[in-house]
Amino acid sequence: MSKHFVSNNKESVRMFKSDFIEMFSKVHWSVPLIIYIPVITYFIYKSIAVENIGIILTVLLFAFGVLGWSFTEYVLHRFVFHYHPKTEFGKRLHWTFHGVHHDYPQDMYRLVMPPSISIPLAFLFYFIFIILFGPAFTPAIFAGLVAGYLAYDTVHYAVHHFAFRNKVLLNIKKHHMKHHYIEPDEGFGVSSPLWDYVFRTKSVK
Repeated sequence: MSKHFVSNNKESVRMFKSDFIEMFSKVHWSVPLIIYIPVITYFIYKSIAVENIGIILTVLLFAFGVLGWSFTEYVLHRFVFHYHPKTEFGKRLHWTFHGVHHDYPQDMYRLVMPPSISIPLAFLFYFIFIILFGPAFTPAIFAGLVAGYLAYDTVHYAVHHFAFRNKVLLNIKKHHMKHHYIEPDEGFGVSSPLWDYVFRTKSVK
């Protein structure tokens, strides 16, 4: 089977004519950690000290949030990032959001989600959680979701640029590399192959 990539260099291809917009399309892998670790810390504190939920329930809700992110990650990757639009505008938009990553998978500045996208999404998820789970349970669940997102971004960068010896991390890397270079219609989980097993989008070979 043919490989699905254009360049394996670490070059960063230009995406926009505007220098201003182009600047916001690139981000260093450490930026999400700097932004969201304080967010996670604050919402865990809020759950325990302000909402008085307790440590055990906070941990359980946090784990639920992490699991929720892993499912969201799978759904977004499979049905949004790998949607095949028919119009030229749709194809251009798809390439901007995800196609460029498959064409230039080693571009170190386009491996994590830019804050210009992740911050509005974080607000959206937070308000959805308020509606679904109420103000008491939302802080811990939201903290777990954000932690899951950070794991996704960090693991995604690492599997493209780090050599692993740990068997678990090595299997995650192999899982994602197969998605890039062999079968792009399989392996939609990045930080975990869990949902690929559940929905049978992981080859047994």
